[in-house]
Amino acid sequence: MKSLAGLMAMALVLAACSPEDLATDLTRRTAKTVVLPVVRDVASPPADTFATECILNNATNAELNVLARNVGNSAGTLTIQTIRTIAERPATRACIAGQGLPPLVL
Repeated sequence: MKSLAGLMAMALVLAACSPEDLATDLTRRTAKTVVLPVVRDVASPPADTFATECILNNATNAELNVLARNVGNSAGTLTIQTIRTIAERPATRACIAGQGLPPLVL
């Protein structure tokens, strides 16, 4: 009986998620694996994680897609430039400052 209730609850959760939401979440999580190592080069934990979240929150869908495509590769100059562009936006800087962190210098 418990397993049936668990399955029903999981079905409700999955039904609430659209395929677009699932794809966006997967892209975002993949992009995070690309951004975090770059940010980690200039910020130590836990600041690197907070700054990475600010960058991801202020990236466009197109930028997230570009970053996610670099999964499994060392970040090249174009990837670093994309991250730098996002990090230099006023909203991203405000997010980073709001976490009590100094500005990122990538």
